Order: sequence, then structure tokens, then C-alpha cells
Amino acid sequence: MRNAPCFLLNTTDIEIWPGGLLRARSNHDARLLARARAVLRRKHDGRYLAALLPEGLMPMVERLQREPGIDAALRLLDRPARLRSRPSAPPLPLERLDERLQRLGLDPAGYAQATGLAQVAEPACLSLAGRDRYRRALWLTHAAARAWQRMREAAVHNGIALDAISGYRSHDYQLGIFERKRARGLGMADILAVNAAPGYSEHHGGNALDIGTPGEPPAEESFERTAAFAWLQGHAGAFGFHMSYLRDNPHGIVYEPWHWCFRGD
Repeated sequence: MRNAPCFLLNTTDIEIWPGGLLRARSNHDARLLARARAVLRRKHDGRYLAALLPEGLMPMVERLQREPGIDAALRLLDRPARLRSRPSAPPLPLERLDERLQRLGLDPAGYAQATGLAQVAEPACLSLAGRDRYRRALWLTHAAARAWQRMREAAVHNGIALDAISGYRSHDYQLGIFERKRARGLGMADILAVNAAPGYSEHHGGNALDIGTPGEPPAEESFERTAAFAWLQGHAGAFGFHMSYLRDNPHGIVYEPWHWCFRGD
């Protein structure tokens, strides 16, 4: 991976994935994904829109040109690779965040004031940091990806196994979390105790990681009793990672010993 870095290219509506990382959902998709150099993926539902093949772009939906944001994604795809994958590219504009909160019945100004959380922009480019526990591609900012790899290797030398539960999440993905939980009958107050509102999660910025260890359930307070957590408390700061949500934190988020954010060395 270090010899052949992979990048996720991000637009407001569409992600551009490198070939070979996405799971096929049908035989037709499998044939296209096996040959794809890149895949355009709709952010709000994960639908595959088009595959860039050696012979050109192959649409995977009808009326590709009518997809919101397709022109911006195609312009990005047409740029030289060295320009498309700049880790220092400016973040995406903070668009439609108020609309997302209003869809959930939340007042944007009131939420920000009550929690003290700031809006978090999505990076325009993310680096592949390996795989998470579920064998999904793990995306982080370039600096956070390198720091995570160094920290995980250091832990192994100390006999500690760390695995990632999740990394970067888009605004649309966060909105989907809320909508799925509401569909299961959970109240908004209960959801907000464990998930920041769309646009306010540290995961949006590509620097936050939910960390676990083999044999331990994901995102549970019991993680604090593991050797992995003890190691993180003593060593994570040296790699630029810090635990964000301590007990009785002022943001109204439950204690999360698994949630660590890269803030620089």
C-alpha cells in the first residue's frame, strides 16, 4: 500500500473510488468492477453510478447525466491523477447541512449552541489506511492514515492488537444512521446521545477512528477494561491521537473510550 497509495476522491454528491475496493452486488456489477480503474458511487445511498474501464466510462444507472453532481465528478475524473489525489486539497464546502438537520427536526443554531460542536467539512481527498474489522476500506486523511499505521505497528511490537471499527463517514452517511435508527423507533434524544448530528461528527473530517481489539464487541464501554485501551492511554498521544468524549463531556455525547481523533503530533 505504501508503494501504491490509493485515494478516495470526494465531491458533495459523489465519491470516486479506485478500482478493486468495492464489493459487487450482482454478477453484472462484478464483471464491471473487476475491470474498473475507478468507480463513481452516489453518497446518500451507496449506489454505483459508473465504472471507468480501459475503453472508457460505462454507466451503471439509467440517465447518468441527470445524476446530481455528476458534472463535478466527471470534471474531477478528467483531471490528471497528480492533481486529483492531492492530500492538501481544500475541504468540500459546507453545503446543505441546515437542510439535513431540519429533516431530522433539529434547529441548526440551537443544536450548535447546546452541544458546543462545530461543523466539520469533508476532505476532498482521503487516503486508504488499510481495512477495518469488517474488511471494508478504511479512509482517513493522509496524515491520520500514516499515524494510524505507525501506531498500530507500535502496538503490535508491544503485544497489543488494535483494529479499526470505522473511520471517515460522510454527512450523507451520518444522516442515514439517524434515519435508520428513527425507523427502528428510537427517539431523537437517545440517538443524539451516541451520534453527533450530520455535519458535526469528527468522523466527517477523516481524522477520527473508532478503535477496537479482537474479541471485544465494537463501540462498547467495556473496551476501557482491555489491554488495548490501557496501551492507547499511555501511547496514543505520541502518535497524535486523543480520546474525544471523556466522561461527563460538555457535548452531551456518552463516554466513548473507543473514539480517538488525530490532532497532530
